[in-house]
Amino acid sequence: MSVFPSVSPRSPAGPRVVTIREAAEDWSQFDEIIDVRTPLEWEADRIPGATNAPVLSNEERALVGTRYAASAFEAKKIGAALVAKNIAVALESQFSDRPRDWRPLVYCWRGGNRSNALATVMHRIGWKTTVLEGGYTAYRRFLIEDLEQQVRRLHYVVICGVTGSGKTEFLRQLAQQGHQVIDLEGLAHHRGSLLGNEPQGDQPTQKTFESILWKSLTRMTADRPVYVESESKKIGRLQVPDALMTAMRVSPCIELTPSLEERVNFLCQDYQHFFHAPDQLKGQLAKLKALVGHDTLARWESLINQADWKGLVSALLEEHYDPTYHRSMRRNYVGYTAAKRLPGHPGLAPSRPIERSVLQLSD
Repeated sequence: MSVFPSVSPRSPAGPRVVTIREAAEDWSQFDEIIDVRTPLEWEADRIPGATNAPVLSNEERALVGTRYAASAFEAKKIGAALVAKNIAVALESQFSDRPRDWRPLVYCWRGGNRSNALATVMHRIGWKTTVLEGGYTAYRRFLIEDLEQQVRRLHYVVICGVTGSGKTEFLRQLAQQGHQVIDLEGLAHHRGSLLGNEPQGDQPTQKTFESILWKSLTRMTADRPVYVESESKKIGRLQVPDALMTAMRVSPCIELTPSLEERVNFLCQDYQHFFHAPDQLKGQLAKLKALVGHDTLARWESLINQADWKGLVSALLEEHYDPTYHRSMRRNYVGYTAAKRLPGHPGLAPSRPIERSVLQLSD
């Protein structure tokens, strides 16, 4: 007796195959998206929400590739044995509790051997299995094209303000109150300045950043504005897509205008991790020597040595960050000079409803 359910002549001989456009029309048609590439490939980028079920480990794929250069036949034998073993392990553990009507979408690098190996077994078990035609490469081509289309179908309001004015906190309050928000610094895991590295965790890869940005944009509706923070072209080591930068730079602006004292107090709370690592802080500020000069840098280092954190933050803002920000905004954002000004600091006061007139809403 066969261990697999019988397949009638009218049943498809193998898993269903869809294009990336067919899949993207309605992701809810799949209960789970499964990336069968190696963990390294998956970590570099994947379809948002995809789980990793590698049919070859990082080391196994390297081994098969090495053998392939000598003998394709021998490499295929070794690869098939490894894939079969890994599929068995996945079925006994990762997918052991999936119900009869489970609908997985499976993909690999190009939609070839690796995805078909797992999908064929799943299909024969009886799960409603689908393979993504072209795999990750098809998804990546689609994303590059569709990301630009997603950007263009929306309209934006840019939240401006010099360093420490609480732009991120303002965006969070907007999101909590039901407005559409794209937090670029949150997606990039970086605060967008020389001292912007987050104390925990690394930035995603450029491809992953674009994937999560694309997914965020697809969730936005075109009948309401999308609020974003004013950014330069790069957030840490990541590049903001050109289409989005172009759209942001011609959008209306709202400028947060808290006092210098409010900003200093806020930054002293928000950047405490640097105060516990003064040598690291000096090393970062030393990168500004060509811009600010030896004397200014020496004065900043003296404030660090004295642990005069409020004095240091105030000096950094007034002598470097504020002038640089104003020059950049006037040069790059056409709506900046006409921006609606909003006093107070959103990070130091209790969250309160933000009036529609302040947000320049038209809906």
